[in-house]
Amino acid sequence: MSKISYGDVALEYGAAINRLARAYEADPEICRDLLQDIHVALWKSLRSFDGRCSLRTWVYRVAHNVAASHVLRRVRERMRRTVSLEELDVAANKEDAEMVLDRRQAFEKLMELIRRLNPLDRQIILCYLEGMDAPAIGEITGMSSGAVTTKVHRIKNVLVRKFHGTELKHGER
Repeated sequence: MSKISYGDVALEYGAAINRLARAYEADPEICRDLLQDIHVALWKSLRSFDGRCSLRTWVYRVAHNVAASHVLRRVRERMRRTVSLEELDVAANKEDAEMVLDRRQAFEKLMELIRRLNPLDRQIILCYLEGMDAPAIGEITGMSSGAVTTKVHRIKNVLVRKFHGTELKHGER
């Protein structure tokens, strides 16, 4: 197998990577950072590309993994901002402070459950939580919009059951 140069990859898949980054991140400034992170990850990963899948699949896999991590990091940052120590100081009474802490704990529990999902389900639900619609998620994952809608519904049900500790046994519905 011939050595693949990063320049060739960037030329061939640059436009698709740009679209993918814009699908994950609406803010142009942050999107540029995401795009740079994706390109760095691709550049680093090309050393380990062994041809067991197509180059296209490899590029998309790396890009999606970087973008999914980016979304998770951004969601965490937003939640940290909404539950800061300053907010606790400003809380009018003990009940308000407890509510803020409860919300933070619930968020952390949800993020842990999302981290335990298989990569495709994690990618789909993170895109959904980022406000993307089914057609946009379908474009990223290669699934039909109807399949994405069904997957989102099922993933949400799984997360709700796990969150409340009412997860069904294997084979139950």
